[in-house]
Amino acid sequence: MTDTKTAELYRMVLPDHTCPFGVRAKQMLEGAGFEVSDNILSAREDVDAFEREHGVDTTPQVFIDGERIGGSDDLERYLSA
Repeated sequence: MTDTKTAELYRMVLPDHTCPFGVRAKQMLEGAGFEVSDNILSAREDVDAFEREHGVDTTPQVFIDGERIGGSDDLERYLSA
């Protein structure tokens, strides 16, 4: 059994815009000791497709143990619980 905590992070990094909430989510996860699989959505079409596929309106989105936690505010609540 491993004690490694892993998280999947999907965040928007476009050529002209890096989402500050995605950066914040990554920092929070790493600060809490998670090994982060950082999935960059680098085109508007990728962001739109991801949001449609997961039924969400925003990125970033965080998944821990296969469960969708939500965005950076949701992650902050999750980590403080």
